[in-house]
Amino acid sequence: MENNIYHTKNYGKKAKKIFLWFISFILGTGGLFSCSDYLDIVPDNTMVLEDFFSNKQKAYQPLARMYWYLVGNYAYFASPYMYGDEWLEGLGWAKNSAGIGPIMVMKGLLNEQSPPVDRWGHDYQGIQVAHTFLEHIGSVPDMTEKEKAEWTAQVKFLKANLYFDLLQQYGPFIIVDKNIPLDAKPEEMYLQRSKLEDCFDYIIRIMDEAIPDLKDRVDENDLGQVDKMAALAIKARVMLYRASPFYNGNRQMYEDFLDYDDQPFFPMEEKPEKWKDALDAVNEAITLCERQGKGLYHFEDIPFPFDMDDYEANPLLKTYYDLRMLIVDPWNKELIWGRTTPLGDENSTIQSKSGILQLEGGSVIESESSYAFAENWLGASYQVMARYYTKNGLPITEDKTFDRSVMFDIVLTPDTAEWATGGPDYEGYAPLRGIMQPGVQTVNMYLNREPRFYANLGITGGYWRQHADRLNTMMFGGTPGGWYQSRTSDFWFWAGIGVKKFIHPESKSGLSSRQIKIVYPIIRMADLYLMKAEILNEIQGPGQAVWDEVNKIRRRAGIPDVEKAWSNPEWVGELSLNAHLDKNRMRDIILYERSIEFAFEGSRFSDMYRYKRAVAEFNSPIMGWKGNAFGATDFFKIELKTVRRFTSKDYLFPLTIGNINVNAKLIQNPGWRR
Repeated sequence: MENNIYHTKNYGKKAKKIFLWFISFILGTGGLFSCSDYLDIVPDNTMVLEDFFSNKQKAYQPLARMYWYLVGNYAYFASPYMYGDEWLEGLGWAKNSAGIGPIMVMKGLLNEQSPPVDRWGHDYQGIQVAHTFLEHIGSVPDMTEKEKAEWTAQVKFLKANLYFDLLQQYGPFIIVDKNIPLDAKPEEMYLQRSKLEDCFDYIIRIMDEAIPDLKDRVDENDLGQVDKMAALAIKARVMLYRASPFYNGNRQMYEDFLDYDDQPFFPMEEKPEKWKDALDAVNEAITLCERQGKGLYHFEDIPFPFDMDDYEANPLLKTYYDLRMLIVDPWNKELIWGRTTPLGDENSTIQSKSGILQLEGGSVIESESSYAFAENWLGASYQVMARYYTKNGLPITEDKTFDRSVMFDIVLTPDTAEWATGGPDYEGYAPLRGIMQPGVQTVNMYLNREPRFYANLGITGGYWRQHADRLNTMMFGGTPGGWYQSRTSDFWFWAGIGVKKFIHPESKSGLSSRQIKIVYPIIRMADLYLMKAEILNEIQGPGQAVWDEVNKIRRRAGIPDVEKAWSNPEWVGELSLNAHLDKNRMRDIILYERSIEFAFEGSRFSDMYRYKRAVAEFNSPIMGWKGNAFGATDFFKIELKTVRRFTSKDYLFPLTIGNINVNAKLIQNPGWRR
């Protein structure tokens, strides 16, 4: 389905225009519905709605249309990956008043008139399409009952997923369980928001209705469609959110957020049993996924030709390949559900903006003025770079062996004359072979870091595998990944740090056909394992069962087990020694592990959100290296790049004034104007 899901046509029936205007009116979507956006699939103006369901082939189109409403995690300008403090746009976008929607949210630019991100109308539009599909799919004559049930289950689940998206952005939402007739009474038209607990219950009920009729695993030709594995995994995520402090007894923030009955929208009392419900859900998801052959990804192919010798000589390069190919090896065993890029949208992807155009030695795929599909400007912040562990699997603030007093010193990577002339491996360089260049300038804090650091980040002195080549990236002006004034003075890795995580090593620039398509994760097995660790820790406190789930991820990452790292007095200071034995500190360790494993995938923002830490974490300015400099001395200077202002009212996005003016029964979220 992913390959043809977006081939749709325009819909132009006048009666349906009136119907969609009516729905937008009663829900208070401020006219965000439009006829062309509703089904957007009728080939001409002579067809009526029933024609969509006159046979299986035509009915496939509205089914496919439902997938269009999924959050576009591939699209940089609206991707949920962009929330938080990990991504840093190029200077050109930073100066643009339009900007990247989620990053504008992090800058404190949410508002009630025209918010930079507003999915209220979009999601309800998708929900209405779902209702229309569910009303008519039973009439398709050339489908078996089993096929109808499976398609129905997909649409039900996608509908529930849209409601989950609404809940994450707005909190309480309006429950609309079916199409509202045009002759409905006023009390049926103008609907109120439901209590948060009712919203969660509704999402879970619809998912539970859908799951039994889904295939355990979709066929090869239908990758991207919802199957039972994906549905159970997302349901586990819903249950985790429901148990988390933001949603579970949040009296601190929302005691005064009241409905018309003077009762709070949010549940005021924490219910520990919600963690048990979440554990049951995640165990069910893991059991099915593992039974279907899912698990953590490991690279099982042969390395690229440019890495052959180093791959044989350095065992750590095998770990590097596990991590480097994890996201870009499409539909691998770890991915449970994901999205590819729609046809025609290739130039709006994270991949196209975070790749590098220039090749070293003066070789360029196209002229310096042509930078489409590899624009050198969607990069990493200093914050996320510093967050990665040391080689001992500890934060740099906790590892005694990592000397922070000299971490900003400019140093040379290990090298000897013997190495440079092809002699025996130099002992100090051997662990870095194929990972860092020998004998080049870099900054001391780039050394002795964990393998995910080198696999995910484009750094000075490292390698960047792209263009079917291994580029010696320095990030200085005029070098691969660096600032090229002749190309543009605004678009470059503003903090001097790139993101390789979403770039396939064989991808090239200039044309979309030169890019190797990747699948952007919605959920993967590592998430389920760390979810289980978090839930177990909340239920029973730290112990081997909790550590084992975390260690699955750490072992793949090539770092010591959590109990080994945190119990070693040679590595950990007295104040943090054995932190893994304390429930609260183990929670922090798990969340920190998630922030690294899912770096740039949006997880850190949602995790801090769930634990009511977003204001504390995301009110700090984004920092970075100077970046547009031609040598190490000038390059490695930390400077402020952009200010971030995330306040308590930003947890729940505002309903727009237009929406509220249309539907007077809508109660505004706290802190925003009605």
